[in-house]
Amino acid sequence: MKNLFVKIRSIPVVTFFCFLIALLSSCTNSRQYLIQNERNDKPLVLTTFTILADIARNVAGERLVVESVTKFGSEIHGYQPTPSDLIKASKAVLIIENGLGLELWAKKFTAAAGSVPSIVLTNGIKPLLIEGDVYAGKPNPHAWMSPQRTMKYVDNLVSGFTSIDPLGKDIYLNNAVKYKQKLQKLDNELREILSSIPKKRRVLVTCEGAFTYLTHDYGMEEAYLWPVNAESQVTPKRMLKLINKVKQREIPTIFCESTVSSKAQIEVAKSSGAKFGGTFYVDSLSEASGPAPTLIDLQRHNVQLIQKGLSEGLIVK
Repeated sequence: MKNLFVKIRSIPVVTFFCFLIALLSSCTNSRQYLIQNERNDKPLVLTTFTILADIARNVAGERLVVESVTKFGSEIHGYQPTPSDLIKASKAVLIIENGLGLELWAKKFTAAAGSVPSIVLTNGIKPLLIEGDVYAGKPNPHAWMSPQRTMKYVDNLVSGFTSIDPLGKDIYLNNAVKYKQKLQKLDNELREILSSIPKKRRVLVTCEGAFTYLTHDYGMEEAYLWPVNAESQVTPKRMLKLINKVKQREIPTIFCESTVSSKAQIEVAKSSGAKFGGTFYVDSLSEASGPAPTLIDLQRHNVQLIQKGLSEGLIVK
């Protein structure tokens, strides 16, 4: 027994947990959908981040329990799953990810979950590509930032939920129709608000290039400090380029996102003469008491900041 204990201790931690997950999964292969959430006695579905969880809950209704692996405010691109995340994944009936290279950790995470099926919500969406950077030609993963494209997420969720729960198909379809109606209403709102901004001022300056789909679909331009991932990519060259653009275009207000540091962007504002207009929510929802507890609230919060910031100093006749 002592020798066995020594051998177990010599196994690397990651290898041990992968082995543990595989063992747990092998015990449940034949009854994937029957796994019950301990608190709610309903099947557990995991999403990689909070925004996907919100979309999924709108489609799942009361039939499934949907939880996010990452917590509110987490930086999701380079997240490192914990052992407890892996244990939870082994108990799920489905894992949901965004795709398009957003979650750099998702492939290993789903593999460690064993036989638990997974779906990618951007399947079928034609990605917009990053331009003019070392990342040029790679897909921008933030497709959920356009309500019209979020509707494809909803369709993929219906297919994914139906694959694990065929008896719930009508429920998922009905919930999807209702949620798409809300997204269409949101689309109309955003289009009206953003079209009220003078064309010359429709330049959205952020920390991360996460608004590509929004700006593309609503007739705006986009500028940013880094294209995707995190503030570690800020360089003096990028800062100077952005400062010059803000000055040349006379952009009155610039912004940053909640999951990254706004320090560099505040320096851009000071150097360019622009105002710092506040914090957007993009990769994470806020807590329930915050301004962005759902995706629809998130979009409204962001666009209200955009309208206020880019209308700065305008004389209303």
